[in-house]
Amino acid sequence: MTLEENKKWFKEAKFGMMIHFGLYSVLGGEYKNSRGGINAEWIRSKCRIPKDEYVKLAKVFNPVFFDAEEWVKLAKDAGMQYIVITSKHHEGFCLFKSDYDDFNCVDGTPFGRDIIGELAEACRKYDMKLGLYYSQELDWNEPNSGGFLLDKPESYVDWANTWDYPDNAKKDFAQYFYSKAIPQVREILTKYGDLCLIWFDTPVMIPPEYSDELYNLVRELQPHCLVNTRIGNGRGDYKSMGDNEIPDEYMQDILAETPATLNTSWGFKYYDNNWKDADEVIRIKEHLNSRGVNYLLNVGPDGLGRIPLPSQEILREVGRKTMHNA
Repeated sequence: MTLEENKKWFKEAKFGMMIHFGLYSVLGGEYKNSRGGINAEWIRSKCRIPKDEYVKLAKVFNPVFFDAEEWVKLAKDAGMQYIVITSKHHEGFCLFKSDYDDFNCVDGTPFGRDIIGELAEACRKYDMKLGLYYSQELDWNEPNSGGFLLDKPESYVDWANTWDYPDNAKKDFAQYFYSKAIPQVREILTKYGDLCLIWFDTPVMIPPEYSDELYNLVRELQPHCLVNTRIGNGRGDYKSMGDNEIPDEYMQDILAETPATLNTSWGFKYYDNNWKDADEVIRIKEHLNSRGVNYLLNVGPDGLGRIPLPSQEILREVGRKTMHNA
């Protein structure tokens, strides 16, 4: 497939599944006597969980009910054309085996299996496109990762890990970028077959030359693979809208995608029952698609690897109603 062919596919895909899964899924939105705010996947920052406490979660991460084929079948039942999963979110924990950091689901947990590898295999089996999310700048497990130049007092969380590593003046973003981010992006581009896209996120202070380096790495290793604009600095092949952004403008002449939640949080939060029903999902999808925008709808599996039953029921109803109306 060429880059142009992949762009054409993306324009026609219209509907995809996003999956936020990580150590935060074990906590389910609570840490000790505190709740983690709006988004459960930010709980490490919101609750300022010390590193020596947070890494303990890897020792109990054992999603025994994870079944890659079930996840892919659910996406197909809903009429989705591609899946994007958090290979590494801001917490720094990887859902793949990495030679550059043992803080991953294979080397650092009792589970011991490569989640990205199994999902990639299931996607190939069921003819589902796979994209991988990678947090290129924020990594709260690393002393030199980014976000520390952001002056955002209205934010309810710290973008950088300032609770374990408070001295921003000593931070060397280049050290993190070249020792972890670049090597791991190379890993996910070379270990799991053809990817339809790489989904970068939160470019807070990343310099333009680093965005270029990431983009050129994708072009080198998978020339057809699309890159979203959250790579930063105006780079990218398609526009990532804001989270849950529902634009009215028509964008038929560009590639665009809205990432959105099915309830409120992206990561699993056991007390978040603010579910959109199937009719609301269909309404949003039709609105976005009529504007030329793909709808990337998120699910957050729990710590055992189960996609919550309400998510399953809503998505299957979306699929049934969409197929009935086709």
